[in-house]
Amino acid sequence: MDLKEIQNLIKFVAKSGASEVSLEMDDVKITIKTGDDKNAGETTIVQQIPPVMAAQALPAAIPAAPDAVAAPPAAAPSAPAEEKTDNFITVKSPIIGTFYRKPSPDKPVFAEVGQQVGEGDVLCVIEAMKLFNEIESEVSGKIVKVLVDDGTPVEFDQPLFLIDPA
Repeated sequence: MDLKEIQNLIKFVAKSGASEVSLEMDDVKITIKTGDDKNAGETTIVQQIPPVMAAQALPAAIPAAPDAVAAPPAAAPSAPAEEKTDNFITVKSPIIGTFYRKPSPDKPVFAEVGQQVGEGDVLCVIEAMKLFNEIESEVSGKIVKVLVDDGTPVEFDQPLFLIDPA
């Protein structure tokens, strides 16, 4: 998890109104607390934990977000279809929420398969707790595949798009 993802997570938690969120991945544990007292603000604790403990603690990380809506895990459509994806860039979800390809139901989709996109172009939005977060492309290239259906729940780090940077 890089610094930008951590900063986005802190902003998301601050806006959500949740008092505490814990996230455990591989060898990193992050706890973000917001307070209502004089020292209100965010406190981020990042610590290293052994990979064995992370694997055991990972299922407990999802219920730690009190305002998160429990949704069945979405099937990973890219797992069985591993067809020459080595040279493609995978755009992954930075948050848990609902994936939307359009800014609103009466508008066209942000990005189509075969469309050229530039770095910073909006590919989709993910709604989390009534906030719509624009997901931007980190690379320039052509969209090869959309891996998620419109209006479906997505998990953190779930692949959303495949982009061919060539």
